[in-house]
Amino acid sequence: MLVEAAIHTDPEADPAASQTHLETALSQPDYYFDREFSWIEFNNRILHEAFDPRTPLLERLNFMAIFCSNLDEFFMVRVAALKQSEKQFENQPEAKATLTDSLMAIAERLRPMVEQHQRHFQQALCPQLAAQGIEICSHDSLQPEQQAYLAQYFSETIFPVLTPLAIDASHPFPYIANLSLNLAVVVQDGQTGAQRFARVAVPELLPRFVPLPAELTEAPRSRRRKPIWTAVPIEQVIAQHLPLLFYGMTVQAHYAFRITRNAEVELEDEPVDLLRAVEQELRRRRVGATAVRLEIEATAPAWIRRSLMRALGLSEADIYDVQGLLDLRALRVLVALPLPRLKYPPWNPPVPSRLRSIQPGSMAEQLCPSSEDIFSLIRQGDQLLHHPYDSFPASVQLFLATAATDPQVLAIKMTLYRTTDSPILDSLIAAAENGKQVAVLVELQARFDEANNILWARRLEQAGVHVVHGLVGLKTHAKVILVVRREGQELKRYVHLGTGDYNPKTAAFCTDVGLLSCREALGADLSELFNYLTGHSRQRQYRELLVAPVNLRQQLIELIQREAAAAKAGDPARIVAKLGALVDPQLIAALYTASQAGVKIDLIIQNICTLRPQLPGISDNICVISLVGRFLEHSRILYFHNRGASETYIGSADWMTRSLNRRVEVMAPVRDPALSQDLQEILGILLADNRHAWELRPTGRYVQRRPRAVRSEINAQRLFMEAALEAEG
Repeated sequence: MLVEAAIHTDPEADPAASQTHLETALSQPDYYFDREFSWIEFNNRILHEAFDPRTPLLERLNFMAIFCSNLDEFFMVRVAALKQSEKQFENQPEAKATLTDSLMAIAERLRPMVEQHQRHFQQALCPQLAAQGIEICSHDSLQPEQQAYLAQYFSETIFPVLTPLAIDASHPFPYIANLSLNLAVVVQDGQTGAQRFARVAVPELLPRFVPLPAELTEAPRSRRRKPIWTAVPIEQVIAQHLPLLFYGMTVQAHYAFRITRNAEVELEDEPVDLLRAVEQELRRRRVGATAVRLEIEATAPAWIRRSLMRALGLSEADIYDVQGLLDLRALRVLVALPLPRLKYPPWNPPVPSRLRSIQPGSMAEQLCPSSEDIFSLIRQGDQLLHHPYDSFPASVQLFLATAATDPQVLAIKMTLYRTTDSPILDSLIAAAENGKQVAVLVELQARFDEANNILWARRLEQAGVHVVHGLVGLKTHAKVILVVRREGQELKRYVHLGTGDYNPKTAAFCTDVGLLSCREALGADLSELFNYLTGHSRQRQYRELLVAPVNLRQQLIELIQREAAAAKAGDPARIVAKLGALVDPQLIAALYTASQAGVKIDLIIQNICTLRPQLPGISDNICVISLVGRFLEHSRILYFHNRGASETYIGSADWMTRSLNRRVEVMAPVRDPALSQDLQEILGILLADNRHAWELRPTGRYVQRRPRAVRSEINAQRLFMEAALEAEG
C-alpha cells in the first residue's frame, strides 16, 4: 500500500523529505470527504432534531428554522463561491466542468432534504400544532368576520408600505433584495387585454404572520381546545387584496418567490481605510451581489420561472420548487409563544460556586462591585468557566465590569468578533469614561455581522475607546481580554481566554469554556499579542500561547507527533479533540499517521469533518462523533495523553485551513491539574452521550446513537445542567 511505503521510510533519510513523502501519500482524495457534503450532512442532523418526537414541539419548530437559516448561509457563501469559481474558469473547460458537476451534485443532495423539510412541516408539525391550539391558517379557510378584520389590517398597516413594480419594456426588472419574500403577479389590462407581469415585495419590517384577535377565534366542534394563537401568513393577506394595488387590471395569478444572493464581503488587497472599505463592500453586496438561488412556489408556470431565471442570471439547476410556505425562518415567532409545556424546561445558569462569594448584592455593589474580591479570587488560582452551565453575567461580565470601575485598573484590552448591545460594551465605555486606557479590536469582517460591528466600533470610538478595525488579510477570531492592574509597586495582568464570543445572547445557547487567570506567562503573551494586533509588532515566539497564523499549525502537528512517538515506543497514547470543524489536510494527515502508529483518537466535530474515520490501514484508531442538541456545541477543547502528564488546551481555533492561515486564533494550555481534569471529564461525558451523539461512518453517513432503554440514556447537556444545579446546592 502506498501509505505503508510512506511510513516505512529509511530512518537515515532526510526527515523533511520523509514528511513530504508521507503527506503526498496521505493526500489521496479517497481519504477525505467533500467539505460541502460534510456540511450538508450536518444540516441534515439539525433537521433530524425537528423530526425527533423526543424534542419538544416548539423546539422542533426552532430546528426547522435553524435548518432554513443554515441553508441560506450555505448558498450565500459556499454555493456562491463555487459559482464564482465556475465563472473564473470559463476558459478552462476541464476545471469548469468539475465545478459544474459539484454544483449539480449539491443540488441533487439538497432537493430531497428541502422537500422533506417542507413535507414534515405541512404534514406532521402543523397538525400537532393545531392540536395544541396553534394554527397557521390559509386566508381562504377563514370566516367572513375574520376576513373582514384582515381587510382592515391590510388597509391600515400593509397597503401604505407596498410598492408594486411593473416589469415590461419601460420598467426594467427591479433589484430584489437578498432573502426577501416577493410575489410575482400576473395581471391583465382591462382596456387592451394584454397580459402583464409585476412584482410586489413583502415588507420585511412587518410581522410575517398576522395574528387574529382572540375574540375572532372559536374552538372547532371537532376539538375541545380553543385556539391559543391563530394567524395568517402576510403574503396571503397581500395576495387576497392585490386588486387594490392594480386598479383597472384583473389579477390572474400570483406566486411567492425568494432569491438568495452572494453575501461574501470581498476587499481589495490593501485598502487604505479598512472600515470604509468594508462599508463600501456592504453597499455593493446590498445592490450588486449576484443571485445564486431562486425558491418559488411549485405551481408557478414555466414562463414565470423562465422570466425570473433570465432576469436573475440563473439556470434551471438553481431553482428550488417549494410546496407550501417559503422561508420557514419565520417559525421562530411561534417558538417565542409563552407555552412552556411545549419547550425545553427553562434554564437559568447558576453562579459557579467558586464565584458565589464575590457576587454583588445591593444596587450600590452592582454599580461598583468589590474589585478586591474577584481579583484576589483569581490570584488564588485559575478559574475554569463552562457556559451556558455557568452564568455568563456572573463571571465574564462581572470580571469586565469590575475592571471598568476598579481605581487600580490602568488598562483593558479586548477582542470583539460578534457583539451586540450588552453590559460588555457598557463596561468598556464606562472604563474609558473612568480614565482607563481601553483598546478594543472590533473585527469588521465577521461574516453577517459586519454592519453591526461597524456601528459599535463607531460608538466605542465616540466614547473614548481606542478601536482597532482588524488586520488587512486576516480576521481576528481570538477571544481574549487583558486587564492591567496596579498592585502596590507592581503591575499585575489578569486575563480571560475563551472559546466563545463576548456576547450574552449567544452565551445562553452556545456551549463554551473560558479561563480566568493571572499567570504571568499568559499575561505577557497577551500583551505581545495585542501589540501585534494594534501596532506593528511582528512577534513570532510566545511563552505558552499557540497563535495562528504564527505557530498554531506547527505546534498542533508536533503535539500529534509526540503522541505517535509514544505509541511507537509502546506507551499509552491518546488524543481527544473537540472542534467546530476539521478540514485542514496537514492536520488530518498528521492524525492519520498517529492512528497508524497506534494512537487512540476521539474527535467531537460539530459540523464539517473531511477526515474519513475507520479506514483500514489509514484511520482504524480514529472515531468521530457529532452532537446536536439543545445547545450549540461551540467549545474547542484539546487533550493529549503525553505519557501520563496530560495536557489540555482551550481556544478559538477550528482545524480549518482558513483558521490556521488567514485568522488570528489563540489556543492556551490549562496548567492547573484540577482544571485540566475538569476538561477531561467534560470530554468524557460528551463521548459517552447516546442521546444527541451521531457517529460518522467511513461511508460519510452519520448514525445516531440510541440507548437500549430510557434509563440508560446519557444526555451530556442535561448532565451538565444537573451538575451545575447540584453544585449550586
